[in-house]
Amino acid sequence: MKASQQLADNLQIVLTDLIELQLQGKQAHWNIVGPNFRDLHLQLDELVVATREFADDTAERMRALHALPDGRSATIAKGTRLEEFPAGLVNTKNAVKLVTERVERAVQTMRDVHDEVDEEDPTTADLLHAFISRLEQLVWMINAEIMNAGAAVTDPDEA
Repeated sequence: MKASQQLADNLQIVLTDLIELQLQGKQAHWNIVGPNFRDLHLQLDELVVATREFADDTAERMRALHALPDGRSATIAKGTRLEEFPAGLVNTKNAVKLVTERVERAVQTMRDVHDEVDEEDPTTADLLHAFISRLEQLVWMINAEIMNAGAAVTDPDEA
């Protein structure tokens, strides 16, 4: 199968956000300070490893479909949908919020292109499903670092 230009463009958008998320995860990893530093430091490495693998899977899928991935820094900087991560030290609570926003934005990118991808190539859509599932799991775990035990949760007795 050869990807249409639309499929190639959609996968490029996903690739761009995954590469940017990987870079921002590392930026956060190097510059966080404060409570739960070690746990968050290690969780950010998990996120970086996952996004690196997902970016590679995306680029290799593009090549399998005869599309050309573009991972050059200028392309990533110009095309990402993620906001820039702040420079300097970031306390762990703020880092969790910033990383959560960026992971959720990357997941939204995948959701935005999903239907068009699925229409042309369900196999590639399956990759997106796996990426979304794992990223949502990782961001839940990262976000749990700052959740208050009194935060609203679903009460099974109220359901």
